[in-house]
Amino acid sequence: MTHLHDLGATELVAAYRERRLSPLQVAHAVVAHLERWEPHIHATWGFDAEAVLSQARASEARWQRGQPCGALDGVPVTIKENIATRGVAVPLGSAATELAPTAEDAPPAARLREAGALLLAKTTMPDFGMLSSGLSSFHALSRNPWDLSKGPGGSSAGAAAAAAAGYGPLHLGTDIGGSIRLPAGWCGVVGFKPSGGRVPIKPPYLGRVAGPLTRSVADTALMMATLSRPDWRDATSLPPQDIAWGEAAAAAHAAVRGLKIGLLMDAGWGLPLDAEIAAAVQAAARSFEQAGAVVDTVAPFTTREMADGINLFWRLRSWLDISALPPARQAKVLPYIRDWAAAGQTCSAAELFHGYSQFAALRDAAVAACRRHDFVISPVAPVSAFAAERASPTNDPLRAMEHIAYTLPYNMSEQPAISVPCGHTAGGLPIGLQIIGQRHDDLGVLRLAHAWEGLRPPLRPWPAPP
Repeated sequence: MTHLHDLGATELVAAYRERRLSPLQVAHAVVAHLERWEPHIHATWGFDAEAVLSQARASEARWQRGQPCGALDGVPVTIKENIATRGVAVPLGSAATELAPTAEDAPPAARLREAGALLLAKTTMPDFGMLSSGLSSFHALSRNPWDLSKGPGGSSAGAAAAAAAGYGPLHLGTDIGGSIRLPAGWCGVVGFKPSGGRVPIKPPYLGRVAGPLTRSVADTALMMATLSRPDWRDATSLPPQDIAWGEAAAAAHAAVRGLKIGLLMDAGWGLPLDAEIAAAVQAAARSFEQAGAVVDTVAPFTTREMADGINLFWRLRSWLDISALPPARQAKVLPYIRDWAAAGQTCSAAELFHGYSQFAALRDAAVAACRRHDFVISPVAPVSAFAAERASPTNDPLRAMEHIAYTLPYNMSEQPAISVPCGHTAGGLPIGLQIIGQRHDDLGVLRLAHAWEGLRPPLRPWPAPP
């Protein structure tokens, strides 16, 4: 028997329409399940059970009248805490932030609210979103539901943990170098980084996107149909486009036949690839070949120079932000982040210009490397989930980016990329498969990811609360 908190968004909407379930029933079940899990994984912030139930009562009344207000009416959703929601502060994961209620919803939150989604809670993140872990000076330490000694990854830490734990079907994260895909891979859920500009966001900046974390590609597509609606506040967003998002879940194995798929196993820099992860991704490539795709190797195309230049630029930007704070607030920033950003103090103008130029160099290299293929597949991360208390796999601020070599390029190139569960390590930790598409082919990436869901071996059951 499937528990109500485990039902997907597409299943919930169908059940509401047919009067087999009500949003209030589902809200009670999800709230109770969250309350069992939350003391162990600390995935949320600002959770208010009564506010959730109040939203559910209003949704139930709309469905009883046969007048749902949108495509997600009554479906529980969590929102990463750096995406503003009206009346709620935005801590940015840091104790150094002064808390003040925001005046309006950011574009992704506004679209979800308009569609009738139940805003369950905000989800946790590390200081300023600059870690791939759940370590924060503001939030309690977030943990991975598959193994409580491990972290969920980040920076969409709580979102991925909440998705894996079953806090309802839909979760919203952000990604600037892998912050959706990395935690999705480490928590065994689907994490989609859309094309740059596909989902309007505020504030927009280079490489930043918002996107879904869910348990299925079908739910990701359903969420994208709402998130991709236009919003004038993001001047960098793509023109509105009528995308048949529902077709993503209609794809079958036939969608693979004849495709040219590139296999990228060597990222060119960063941590060495774990043997278990390599084996799982290579097995996925063989499955695609058996389904009729033509698979060949993609040579590494990113360099240490690109990585170091981008890292230096980000360190300078963070140092400027932190140094602008009063000394008492600077002291509250996570020490790892302060140490990482410290390089900005001595950065010269020439070094800054060279670092910034590496964003374009990486963009051009990624587009060139992928252009001969319909899609490229790769690992999401070179290692599996690591100890929850560590800020990064290396736990060294001087080697802070060594695990993002497979994900970073596609933020810069604005290509759509998704993490889909690929299997588990011998120790039971999830492994993610990354699928990358041509620029703006978001629907194609979702269709191939859905086809992969039908090709892969069965996955382990979802984790349960201790």
